[in-house]
Amino acid sequence: MFKLKVFVVFLFVAFAVLACSNGNTKRNEFNIAESKSYEASLFRQNCAICHGQEANGKEVDGKLIPSLRYGDAATKSEEEIYLQIKEGKLPMPAFKNQLSEKEIRQMTQFVRRDLQGKQETNN
Repeated sequence: MFKLKVFVVFLFVAFAVLACSNGNTKRNEFNIAESKSYEASLFRQNCAICHGQEANGKEVDGKLIPSLRYGDAATKSEEEIYLQIKEGKLPMPAFKNQLSEKEIRQMTQFVRRDLQGKQETNN
């Protein structure tokens, strides 16, 4: 009976580990450093300095810069991400004078599709 209980606990733990790891796989597959996409190039030029080479966040001058792959950023709507990039929100600067409207839209989709693994919309 004891062996059966241990086996059941082991199965439960194994399924829990698999369930947790499968949920984040898609958004973590995209490798910015190796990507030849235009958006990845824009990210490396404009965003990596604060958000990290793979958008996982990092500490800058004692302040934690968030990940764009998970956490609070992953709860943002497409429009919220667009406005964050375009207009900025301290401490993040606005990019409306550095990127074109098309590039801001491309970066919005890059964050949603490639970094977060969410489906594109028609916005």
